[in-house]
Amino acid sequence: MKEKILLLMIMFATIVSCSEDFLNTQPKDRSIASDVTWADPALSQAFVFNIYSALGNAGFEEESLASLTDEAMFTHAGRDINVLNEGTSSPSNLGNTRIIPTWGELYTVIRDANIAIEQLPEATFDDAELKDRLLGEARFLRAYYYHQLLRYYGGVPIIDRTYGLGEDYSIARNTYEENVNFIVSDLEAAASLLDGKELTDGRASKLAAMALKARVLLYAASDLHDATTATANSSVLASYSNIELVAYTSGSQSDRWNLAKTAAKAVLDASTGYKLDLSAPVSAEEGRANYNAIAMGGGSNAADPAGKSELIWERTHSPLYTQPGEESSWPLGGIHQGINNGPNGYHNWAGNTPIQLLVDDYEMMDGSKFDWNNPTHAADPYADRDPRLYATVLFDGADWKPRPSDVVSYDEKDQVQTGQYDDGAGGKIAGVDTRQSPVEDWNGSRTGYYVRKYIDPDPAVIDNQSGAQVVPWPFIRYTEVVLNYVEACIETGDEAEAVAWLNKIRYRVGMPAIADSGSDLVDRYRNERRVEMAYEEQRYFDTRRWMIADQTLGRGIKVMSTDATLKAGATPHSPYFHDKSVYDYTYTVVDNTDTETRTWDDKMYYRVISRNEINRNSLLVQNPGY
Repeated sequence: MKEKILLLMIMFATIVSCSEDFLNTQPKDRSIASDVTWADPALSQAFVFNIYSALGNAGFEEESLASLTDEAMFTHAGRDINVLNEGTSSPSNLGNTRIIPTWGELYTVIRDANIAIEQLPEATFDDAELKDRLLGEARFLRAYYYHQLLRYYGGVPIIDRTYGLGEDYSIARNTYEENVNFIVSDLEAAASLLDGKELTDGRASKLAAMALKARVLLYAASDLHDATTATANSSVLASYSNIELVAYTSGSQSDRWNLAKTAAKAVLDASTGYKLDLSAPVSAEEGRANYNAIAMGGGSNAADPAGKSELIWERTHSPLYTQPGEESSWPLGGIHQGINNGPNGYHNWAGNTPIQLLVDDYEMMDGSKFDWNNPTHAADPYADRDPRLYATVLFDGADWKPRPSDVVSYDEKDQVQTGQYDDGAGGKIAGVDTRQSPVEDWNGSRTGYYVRKYIDPDPAVIDNQSGAQVVPWPFIRYTEVVLNYVEACIETGDEAEAVAWLNKIRYRVGMPAIADSGSDLVDRYRNERRVEMAYEEQRYFDTRRWMIADQTLGRGIKVMSTDATLKAGATPHSPYFHDKSVYDYTYTVVDNTDTETRTWDDKMYYRVISRNEINRNSLLVQNPGY
């Protein structure tokens, strides 16, 4: 009797090679005989493509990983995000399971990858090059999903084969070191198999395998994963009797940093990023345009297509959806980043809004720190700042897109309104993008800001319930690898090299060169990584592996209150618009505990393993602190 494999099949009318068509097909549930699947190149390819499907919308889901960091807060209560940010998660209360992929979801797709890895070498279709490519993709994807498990949970059981009915599914967790070695082995095999293969947007490549290897080795070298430094800096980790599950217990951390440095440099030598060959800063205007082009990734008519050169591996999106306002189930077609996160005064939902802690960390244009104790800074906090701020955050008075026709009467200038404005009669007018707005106030920002990054600025892309954009999500981009290399250089004492590469990033966005050293260089690098990679799912992991999360998430949420008072003798604008010649603006930083009261507990370095998973597998050991 033929073995049956249940496939979430993505069927092709033809085998496509055009990047725009990758995974742009409709799913069908079918049970297909194994020997038929692996005898047919189209079916074999469809099986491997289905392994990609677990990537979902990548970082463009409605709830963002940024809202589990000091980048953002999620506007809407009732999503169990507070469970994660207040340290109250437990084996029976995981909190929000939409932001972070679950243990079960990841192991389900790893099983699919294992099937492909077992079957492809014996596949009977004749195209050897396609076999190698699909096998390379399956090895890469298995490595990626294990890397997800590793960075959320620490060492997990390594399952590299398929299990049959009736087998004992109990298996102990492998050590952190064993997991790293397994992932690196898969990625090296993937790089070899994918060498010379055609590059297709969204699909794994040799360079993507090399870049993911560099990231994995960077994490492995970090303080959180060295038993000596981890236990010295955390009483929770020091009391954990299975520290080998989350950290190296032997070997040299210095050697691990050198491995990370070598791996990152190999990627830099094999490719180039976007405008990283400059010898001096560009203008502030050009710097902002450059950063926006990178964020658009070539996926917007308003973007410089060259920004696409930053992408090493991305989740592509197409403009197709089944009905207005409705995306197909897989692939997801256009994404609703603008709807999910834009201002309520555009009929958007204000999902993951920036918090003051992020805004404050953007430097002044001269490279000095922003300081609320500086009267000039405090009087006009959005003036003369790092151009990346303006390409990442929408603040009160920022120019944005044309308003919907039913909102124009409140704002004729297309400016974001997140403040309270003097009406000239002793009262205040609430900005149309606030929680006191006459337009969908329940969707107003709680922080005084909205995210701009990854929202297509093209006025033709309508960010409301009928619009979708096609901006790709960057799983790995070239500048991340540059930053990984910089960090490894700092840790191995090669400060001149670190500074040279940091300045390449800064020149591209119009920021001046730095010349820091020692602990000042570490601080500068970490801040550079913070603002450059904002909203890119880096901060969550960075602050943990650096073991500084108590100083970041643990600070709670600070937000902006903007108040405009009429100057003496001035007449208020009706409808209101931002005008420094008519109004005096006061900016006040306040604490916000509306939907969560953030705290830090060292158990939050790792995700809790659910009680259901432990009941299924009696050999599982729980993570520290739970």
